[in-house]
Amino acid sequence: MREAERLLAWYDANARVLPWRAPPGAPPPEPYRVWLSEIMLQQTVAATVKPYFRRFTELWPDVRALAAAAREDVLREWAGLGYYARARNLHACAKAVAEDHGGRFPDTVEGLRALPGIGAYTAGAIAAIAFGRPVAAVDGNVERVVSRLRAIEAPLPAAKAEIARAAQAMVPGARPGDFAQAMMDLGATICAPKAPRCLLCPLSGLCEGSARGLAASLPRKAPKAAKPERRGAVFAHFRAEDGALLVVTRPEKGLLGGMIGLPGPEWTADPPDEATLAAAAPAPGSWRRAEASARHVFTHFSLTLDVLWAAGPAQPGARYLPVGEALAATPTAMRKAIRIALAARAD
Repeated sequence: MREAERLLAWYDANARVLPWRAPPGAPPPEPYRVWLSEIMLQQTVAATVKPYFRRFTELWPDVRALAAAAREDVLREWAGLGYYARARNLHACAKAVAEDHGGRFPDTVEGLRALPGIGAYTAGAIAAIAFGRPVAAVDGNVERVVSRLRAIEAPLPAAKAEIARAAQAMVPGARPGDFAQAMMDLGATICAPKAPRCLLCPLSGLCEGSARGLAASLPRKAPKAAKPERRGAVFAHFRAEDGALLVVTRPEKGLLGGMIGLPGPEWTADPPDEATLAAAAPAPGSWRRAEASARHVFTHFSLTLDVLWAAGPAQPGARYLPVGEALAATPTAMRKAIRIALAARAD
């Protein structure tokens, strides 16, 4: 266990101070805070997560409070954090814990994985950090650390099972939560993707990848396929009397499901034709096309949205929000489109 001992000693002196963490060696934080932070941190860096975490814990200080919140309120506060299925699953998980588990998170990996939105990594992180279970939490940072320590040259994703086994073998019986966070910190601050700082690494003398001159090239990854392109359009209808913006709630299923956004046709491989646009327009009138398009890159595809705008009387039954509220409540792709419509209207 030389690796664990060295790493924990390094962590004791160098642990990042994060609002969801307890200091090294201290009693573990509340499971709710661990769970909330881990969901937010999925594919998102800590600096981005910090203000969202503080805001969520101010509004909903425990899992019962979050479960009782309106889902639209949760989605609104999540806006800008990305990967919006996480927000829907977050609310569903809170309700499951509150209603099916008496407000207490399960304390095993198996019990945690049965909850909405909790996969293998998140379950391992919560079990180790909140409950002291001796299990590995293997995210991208830990995959990188372990692949270099063990000089695992098989490319990802094929190497995931081998890396997971190697990571689990390293977990100490004492302080598994601190060890999990130490591995995360090592990957985030020292064992960087492109320029590992091997001279500063507490495990440098034990790293097979560094000894063989392979560290910077690991983990190997299979070539990525080019992201497909999708096209769409959105309509920005400004209420004539006060400039408020017409918004809709997107369908529950699919990307950005349940989020507030601008109306428009479905996204497809080709730009929408005039007939499609005419059918999707939320109000009659003279629609003008902005010169710029809203471009956004999602995990699995890239999206280009044409932006059409018009001003006119309020439409019966439609929902309007002041522009500032609309910007705060919408996801990043829609926010880009709103800003383009605002600029076009101002010209």
